[in-house]
Amino acid sequence: MANEVVAKRNPALLIYHPFYLEHSNPQGHPEQSRRLSASYELLKKESLLSKLRKIAPSEAAEEIICGVHSGQYVKQVKEIAESGGGYIDADTFVSPASYRAARLAVGGVLSAVDNVLGGESRRAFCLLRPPGHHATAQIGMGFCIFNNLAVGAKYALEKYRISRILIVDWDAHHGNGIQDIFYDSPNVLYISLHQYPLYPGTGALDEVGRGEGQGHNVNIPLPAGSGDEIFREAFLRIITPIASQFKPQLVMVAAGYDGHFADPLASLALTDAGYARMTKEILSLAVSSGGRVVFSLEGGYELDALSRSILATIDKLVTVRNDEGPESSDVFKEAVQVAHGRRILDLAIERLSGYWDL
Repeated sequence: MANEVVAKRNPALLIYHPFYLEHSNPQGHPEQSRRLSASYELLKKESLLSKLRKIAPSEAAEEIICGVHSGQYVKQVKEIAESGGGYIDADTFVSPASYRAARLAVGGVLSAVDNVLGGESRRAFCLLRPPGHHATAQIGMGFCIFNNLAVGAKYALEKYRISRILIVDWDAHHGNGIQDIFYDSPNVLYISLHQYPLYPGTGALDEVGRGEGQGHNVNIPLPAGSGDEIFREAFLRIITPIASQFKPQLVMVAAGYDGHFADPLASLALTDAGYARMTKEILSLAVSSGGRVVFSLEGGYELDALSRSILATIDKLVTVRNDEGPESSDVFKEAVQVAHGRRILDLAIERLSGYWDL
């Protein structure tokens, strides 16, 4: 009950702007505006919107975006949008509305950071698009234009003078952009759980960081079919122990839901309940940050699965109950490659034990 009172006094935030729907991709592209509108409608139907404090962000200033991305690339995106649109890579389209939408997406994470680190709330979910975790400093890719979380993390480090940010990326695809941007940094601990091999082909066990950043880049490349149980074990055996040693002052989550069993672009066999349980784990490991957590939407392309999984996450952000009930079972357990998944966890622990006590 005490946790429920805290949740009411510090309502979770939903960061959303209707202009996110204006970013458009060609017909048949999996990253469509219905991803957001369907999710928003389900939150409303299930009466969660009334329990959230809703914020419409402003566009991020170009100079803040250029703190992560090259000025030449930012200018290129703007010019493509103003000229009527076009591709920046084989998968990533810039429509006339995309430059403003992408600035608003970055602005959504900045608004969440300001509210969470400014003490207005402790938890925020950024329901935004275009996604960001594949965008590198020099170029967008994989449906991503600007790297929303990377810009937000750098903004938090500089404006609020914190020195330890944990980014957990549970999107099915490795967040190569976040990894690249912070590969040398001891201030950002990036942990990615992703299907491997899969686009973009990065995220191997031996990609652990460089220079002062060694050990602060943690990849957990999992086989197809890993399911809820292997993700639970990854938190138990790797993520939570490392986070407890790192003691983050802010936790950020690249919340992609394309690991769901129904998603057409990956095969990790996660369930709605699995995402709820991971959210609970994130909130537990955020103790050192005062519970300050920012979730930002990345992938997820089957509308019902995406909407239900976002609902499961936000339900945990709204109220952390004391009567959670039994842990969910993995309904796809017979199809899960448990032995293979556990072997990957063993190899990850072996690779990381030189940096962390595991």
